[in-house]
Amino acid sequence: MDIFNIAKSEDGLSPAEIERSLEQALEGRTLRNVLILPPDFTRFHSNAGFITQALYRMLTARGVNVDVLPALGTHVPVSAEQWGAMFGDIPYGKMIVHHWRTDVVKIGEVPREAVEEISGGLWHTPLAVEVNRLVMDPKYDLVVSPGQVVPHEVIGMANHAKNLFVGVGGSQMINCSHMIGAVCGMEQAMGRDHTPVRRLFDYGLEHFLADRPILFCLTVTTAPGGKIRTHGLFIGEGRNCLTEAVKLAQQKNIDYVEHGLKKCVVYLDPGEFTSTWLGNKAIYRTRMAMADEGELIILAPGVRHFGEDETVDRLIRKYGYRGRLHTLEVFEKPESQDLRDNMGAAAHLIHGSSDGRFTITYCVKNITKAEVEGVGFRAADYDEMAAKYDPAKLAYGYNTVDGEEVYFIPNPALGLWINRERFS
Repeated sequence: MDIFNIAKSEDGLSPAEIERSLEQALEGRTLRNVLILPPDFTRFHSNAGFITQALYRMLTARGVNVDVLPALGTHVPVSAEQWGAMFGDIPYGKMIVHHWRTDVVKIGEVPREAVEEISGGLWHTPLAVEVNRLVMDPKYDLVVSPGQVVPHEVIGMANHAKNLFVGVGGSQMINCSHMIGAVCGMEQAMGRDHTPVRRLFDYGLEHFLADRPILFCLTVTTAPGGKIRTHGLFIGEGRNCLTEAVKLAQQKNIDYVEHGLKKCVVYLDPGEFTSTWLGNKAIYRTRMAMADEGELIILAPGVRHFGEDETVDRLIRKYGYRGRLHTLEVFEKPESQDLRDNMGAAAHLIHGSSDGRFTITYCVKNITKAEVEGVGFRAADYDEMAAKYDPAKLAYGYNTVDGEEVYFIPNPALGLWINRERFS
């Protein structure tokens, strides 16, 4: 049994209870250098910030050198302001920035036969397994990977090996895993364990990282009113901690609606969502709840661009969110080499569309309506729509606005919404 500690609380674990679990996981270890891989600010509500602070204090008090490498994936680096809000008094200078295109080393390969079997014959090329070279640095006696298990559009349930192979992974693994998830179908994955992409990551962990001292600290959280509640903390070095965390996350982070939503309003906190790359969680997490010909309204006061870097931003502007079949058709054209070179972006375009089943309206302040419409969404003025659908006044769940039923979600990152009538 590879689980060191499981702590659960319906009302949320206290800081002292979390610290006790972490101390127990560190007992008996002789450590000189430790690498922590927390999520970035887009996972603020994971409570991984507190866990990272607690570990940093415990370890440095023992004279251990601690380095912090946020699992950025393709995101922009954590700003000083975000760092202070999430990681408290850990010096900003302790942050090491992960560069997903250049800072990685190939540690193995998932063979073609395994990829074909896992993908059901939908993908036919081997998959390079890459991680940041620091993960493989023998000077680190322990690599700690804290983060939240929560529904995810690519892998089904986020975290565990995903934090390694995407969070501090390389371009081929990020691009191919996202594309495999897209072609296998998001609706068949979200909220589930043992999905195709999860199985690929399990393969990589078992075959190529089994000799590295990697400790997972997995949380299951909710954040009613913006206040984090950690309902479970699962600490272990193998797969079992994830298996147990998924069970609790399925209880805490999946909300079933009794019928398809005709109108859904989602609010994107401007401190957390500055791009559609991040903000499209409003689409990923609700599409299984939306009714045919329904309307999804996204209140996005902080969205300033589409991609998290210039290359991806350009690709989104060029190809747009125009549906799975259209994107796959364009993907195969000879002139679309730039899209094939960035398969993660292609997968994102597929995930960020309703496939014409319902409409998506982005309500913005910092980019033009023409830009929003240019990538395939409807556009509306944020102030006008926020006056009608005031996020400060709407309650989570069902509301009535001008005699119309409206379902309101204050933060799409914390859950998954599913129409019970369609889910099996």
